[in-house]
Order: sequence, then structure tokens, then C-alpha cells
Amino acid sequence: MTAEIDYGKLGARIKQIRLDRRLTQEALAEMVNCNVTHISNIENNHTKVSLNVLLAITNALNTSIDFLLSDQYDNSALALDNAILRAVSDLDDNKKEKILQIIEILKS
Repeated sequence: MTAEIDYGKLGARIKQIRLDRRLTQEALAEMVNCNVTHISNIENNHTKVSLNVLLAITNALNTSIDFLLSDQYDNSALALDNAILRAVSDLDDNKKEKILQIIEILKS
């Protein structure tokens, strides 16, 4: 059995991350080098996103394709782990230590 991508969920995830990053559709379209209508159509499931555009959106939003699709496949925990690593990768050591302390508190 082959899995089908749910482009509605994918578009909604792209939109949510774009909003979380406080980007307009216009800003994302400029970063991706496409028009605003195309971004809107992707987010609202009026068109299927091509792999090239999906990769450009992923890079522009500083996320990963696995995270964008994480609610559609079995190994979604790995996507979340990778998203956490990306989020802290550019922090200085002091901030990373603070995050580690917070994680230790949450685990107890």
C-alpha cells in the first residue's frame, strides 16, 4: 500500500510555520522566488507543491521536509527531535546549558 501525501495538511503546516516566523505570504514568496498566489494556493490546498518549491520553502522557513510531513508518517518523533536540534544549533553554549537544565526539570 502506498501512502499519499495530504497536501491540505502540508499546506496548513507551511502556513502555521510561516505565521510562527512572522512572515507574510509576500515575504515567503520573495524568499522562495515565486509569486504570492502560488504560496496562497499551496497553503490553501488549491495546488500541489513541487519538490523544488517545497525544498525552497523548507529552507526559507528554516525547517525540514520531515518536520513539514511529520504528522503524515510513522516516525514523526524523529522529525520533532531534528526540529529541536535545529532550533538550538545556533545558540551559544550558555543558552544551550539553560535549555538543558529546563529539559532536566521537565524530565523529573
